[in-house]
Amino acid sequence: MNTDQKMRQSTSASAYGGRAGTDAGDGDPPVRAKRFWSARRVPAGIVALAVFAVSGLLLYDVAAVRSGRPAMRWREWLADQLAARPLDDPWIMSGAALLAALGVWMVVLALTPGLRGLLPMRSPGAGAEKDMEDAEAGVAGVAGVAVRAGIDRTSAGLVLRDRAMEVPGVRSARVDVGRRRIRARALAHFRDLDEVRADLDTALHEGIHQLGLARRPALSVRVRRSAKSKG
Repeated sequence: MNTDQKMRQSTSASAYGGRAGTDAGDGDPPVRAKRFWSARRVPAGIVALAVFAVSGLLLYDVAAVRSGRPAMRWREWLADQLAARPLDDPWIMSGAALLAALGVWMVVLALTPGLRGLLPMRSPGAGAEKDMEDAEAGVAGVAGVAVRAGIDRTSAGLVLRDRAMEVPGVRSARVDVGRRRIRARALAHFRDLDEVRADLDTALHEGIHQLGLARRPALSVRVRRSAKSKG
């Protein structure tokens, strides 16, 4: 094998019938699965505690003033600063920008599902209605049970990496699983790069199919010769 062949790289990209998210070519009908929504207990708890503390402090100060006691120094200082500073003051603009950013952040959290690291899996299709009925009948007689499953992107990457390491000629592999694309990078230490790439592409397609994802990510495979093999 000459130097040009050793330095040659082989790249393959596929998207399951030309478009990610479809199931063309595997005999399964297209599936639309909703993403999992994060409970976001920590942000909600922080906001609730902050609102409770600020409102409680203001309510106590207002009640103290109504009863004839002087207002707290911090509220007097804040009122004087707001009355003395113009609207284009840098401190006023900075505070307004900070509050606006916090508001936008809360709106984004409320409108987006979160849990980007969790990929929805396929539910039983119309062809599996009988199996679904049998499964529902075994759940303590509860009717209308909807089963939803998901897999972590890191775990999916490890599963696909193990499948890649089973391909002859692959010395090491790395699989990055995204929401819309899966990128596989492998080092080959023997066999022709095109042959390794073709076998790796086939093995990863089969592995992705067996994961049972509701939305099939596009697959990008790249194989190159390892530095030790080049030497």
